[in-house]
This record gives sequence, structure tokens and C-alpha cells, in this order.
Amino acid sequence: MQKSPLQIARASYQPKVPRSLRGAMMLHEGKATQSVADQEEIKKLFPNTYGLPVIDLVEANEADKPILPQVNVGVILSGGQAPGGHNVIAGLFDGLKRLNPENKLYGFLGGPSGLIEGKYQELTADIIDQYRNTGGFDIIGSGRTKLEETWQFDNGIEVCNKLGVKAVVIIGGDDSNTNACVLAEYYLQKKAGIQVIGCPKTIDGDLKNEMIETSFGFDTACKVYSELIGNIQRDANSAKKYWHFIRLMGRSASHIALECALQTQPNICLISEEVQAKNMTLNDIVNQIVDVIVARADKGLNFGTILIPEGLIEFIPAMKRLIAELNDLLAKNGETFNALDSDDEKRQFVKGLLSEESREVYRDLPKGIAKQLTMDRDPHGNVQVSLIETEKMLIEMVAKKLALLKAEGKYKGKFSALNHFFGYEGRCAIPSNFDADYCYSIGVTASQLIAAGKTGYMSLVRNLTAPAEEWLAGGVPITMMMNMERRNGKMKPVIQKALVDLNGAPFKYLEAHRAEWADEHLSYIYPGPIQYYGPTEVCDQPTQTLKLEKGKC
Repeated sequence: MQKSPLQIARASYQPKVPRSLRGAMMLHEGKATQSVADQEEIKKLFPNTYGLPVIDLVEANEADKPILPQVNVGVILSGGQAPGGHNVIAGLFDGLKRLNPENKLYGFLGGPSGLIEGKYQELTADIIDQYRNTGGFDIIGSGRTKLEETWQFDNGIEVCNKLGVKAVVIIGGDDSNTNACVLAEYYLQKKAGIQVIGCPKTIDGDLKNEMIETSFGFDTACKVYSELIGNIQRDANSAKKYWHFIRLMGRSASHIALECALQTQPNICLISEEVQAKNMTLNDIVNQIVDVIVARADKGLNFGTILIPEGLIEFIPAMKRLIAELNDLLAKNGETFNALDSDDEKRQFVKGLLSEESREVYRDLPKGIAKQLTMDRDPHGNVQVSLIETEKMLIEMVAKKLALLKAEGKYKGKFSALNHFFGYEGRCAIPSNFDADYCYSIGVTASQLIAAGKTGYMSLVRNLTAPAEEWLAGGVPITMMMNMERRNGKMKPVIQKALVDLNGAPFKYLEAHRAEWADEHLSYIYPGPIQYYGPTEVCDQPTQTLKLEKGKC
């Protein structure tokens, strides 16, 4: 297999790890914990794993290093890809081999379904070495099968018993780690003798809390997107004739849009959580964009950049109500709707069944977007919001408003717009030094939690704005992060998603500078490509979000 010069060089990179993970270590347990909300309900659902203490790994004398029995471990990649997943597995493998050279690591193929169906591969040193410091999840593949049913759990027990697997590590996001917690609880109830450890993954950045400072992959993905945004801004400042509407990953939270704004300083950055908090309408958003475009045009600046979170539509209160009505309406009248011949007939049919408020919102939408809201549906019958081209919708609505202003003599500029969506470009990139180091440390930490007999924990590495040797490793009970939420009409225990904190330092920084960035073209920052070799201030920096949250900016 041919490799690029960078691939060859990265294969020999040695991830930096906390001091506590370099030699012998011991566990220090803190006080009992409780869930972030709905304590009684969560405790009732997880009687065996609720209230566990937070664990810190600390340095120990080599003489105190225990001789551990041989153990087989299984690992699962769950959900969408995120840069650094291979390094979590590499760290887990190396950690297990240091504990006992006879330890074995099995990769379950294709995600959680591999555990259920008994599809696996032993991961040997020859295999692991091919994937160190690389992007993607292709070492064993991933999948989105949810581990929720008793028969799935029981199948997993049979497969693990066949392989002699005594611990399963699930690398995934909030839903995947929720499944890990459910699995850990079930295996304890059944006395199956199988531990379950989770690892925090998602480029969206919404798996974070007081203990988990960031999910892995977020750093790399944002740096990839920010390079592209910076390139576009340099082009915009050169050509001076295009407005670039750039949609970014992040359906449930706007962390990516915010971080990319902090790295590149665009003219406008929409934050979904702010839109919701201010009860903004779609027209409010359009007017906000138009005001900036008109003001810049008055200075002869007919160009700029606008960052748009993928999930913006769902955070607009009126749009959210419209989507909910459409879900119900089409679930009840789907056959009649689909039997209609033309798009206009379908549009009129829908308008006739909507509430007055939602009808008005639906009527004002561009026809293409209105059609997407009724045609593109997931297996549960819900609108697939991620497929809605919000950036094109805003371009069309902004152009219409600017044409009206021009007719009134209130706008003298020229509006030409280009649309972009940056999503998959960032999910499998070669991990940044930060993510390579962080992920490897997460994997080694997971091996230590297994060695200590722990289950129902998420591998934890903190103090991430310090040099890697000063990072703090340990474990946090997954139940500590959980609350009850309504999913598919039922209340279920889930890890609480972290939205952008409108009182937090990162958003406050954006808020304090957005007027300046809107007005200027010299405020643009051009981050350039990820650097892997060179001075630490260039190569090893964490996100602006982390630095601002920790007061390091």
C-alpha cells in the first residue's frame, strides 16, 4: 500500500502522555457522585453503577506495580467518525500490553452490531502499527446500531464468553456512551463478569461537562474547517465580490461554528443557542444578515463570510413548531400527501392542515426548502434537518430582501453569493498533535480502568490547556452525566448534551467582537493547514474554546 510522505512520518510520531501514564500508577477515588439531573429516576434505573466516585490516576512506585492476570478486551467504534479514534485503540492496545504482554485486544467489526453478531478481528501489533496517528475509523469500521434491547445484551455476553473477553471499550458520542452505561448496568445485574468503559468522541463538541473538557476529534475538525474558511476569506478579500455562506457540522449544538469563528473572525457567525434564547424568527436572522451586508456595501465592501450551524433551523422556535406539526401531519396523512401529483398541490395540502402561525412561516419559505421539509424524512418519519440546505435558503431570502431595499434606494451594493457545506471534510482528517496525544492518553487510561476492575466509567483526561505531561488522567462515572429526556415519545436516560453556554467566555468573546468583525475586512485570520512539526505554540495548541474557558487567552 502506497503512503504519502506525511503518512510515513506520522507513523513514527510518539504521542505525548501525562506523567501519571508513563510508569506505575495507582487509583485515587473521590467522593460518591450523583447525576446532573433527575437523580431519583437515574438512581432507580442504574442501582449498580449510580453514585460511583470519580477516579484519579496518580504516579506510583514501580515496586508497587501489580502483576495482573491475562485479560482479553473488546473494542467498538460507534457512530460517526472523528479524528483520533485509531489512537484511542493504539493507546488501549499499548496500555494492555504493558500491563501483561499476554493480553489480547479484539476489534468488533462495523460498530456495536459486531458485538451482537460476533464479527470480530484480533488486533495485533502489525495491524495497530499501520493505523497509529491516522484519521478515520477504518481499522475495524463503525456503525450506528444502538445497544438497547435485552437480546442484544445477551448476544454480547455469548460472544464475549466465546472470546474470553472480560471488558468492552465503547468509543462513541453521548448516545453511544449512554448505551455503554446501560450495558454496564445489565452485565452487573446478570453477574456476567464483563466490564464496560466508554471514551468521549464527537467532532460536534457537545459531549462535555464539568469533568469532560472536550470530546476527541473536535480540535482536528475545527482546525480543518478553519483552514478552509481562512482560505475562502483570503479569496473574498482578494476578489472583493462574493458573500460566502458557509454551513458547518453541528446539528444539536453550535460549538463548531463558534470555535471556527474564534479561529477565523468572519463577518457574521450565527449561534443556534442564541437564536433560540432570543426567540428569533427566520426573518429576524435574515434582517440581521442584511443589515451587515448593507452597512458593508456603504463602505464599498460587497463581500464577506457568514458561518451557519447545521442545526440552525431546529433552534428557531417558530421553525421548530412548524417541523413538529409537519412530522405529525405527514405521519397521519402520508398516503394522501404522496398520492398528489404536483408540488403545488402538495404545498397547498400542507398549508391547509397547518396552524395559522406555522402556515405563515411555511408560506414565507423558499419553495425548495418547503419541499425538503415535506419530502426528506428519516426512518422514524421525522424531517431530516441535516439535509436541509440552510445556507441556500438564507441566500435566497437575503437576496429577496436586498432587492426590495435596492428598489427603495436603501441599498446601493451588489450581492453575489456562494454557498458551502463543510462536514465530512473534517471527520477523518489526520489528527492534530493535540488529538493524537489526547486520544492515545484516553486509550491508555481505559486500559488502567479495566485493570482496576472498573465498569460504567468513561475514560477521563483533564487539564488540557497545560502541556500534555501535566494532563490529569482518571475515570468519571457515566451516570454522573445523565438526565432524563423524551426520545421517540418516551422518557429515557441519556447523557446530557452540552449546548453553547451564552454566559461562557467563548461566546462572550464572540459577542464582544462581532460588531468589529462585521465592519472590517482586515480582521480576518488565516489559520492555514494543521502543522504537525515545529514549535509547540504552532503545533500543539488546543482549541480557542478550551483556552477561553480556562482563562488562558
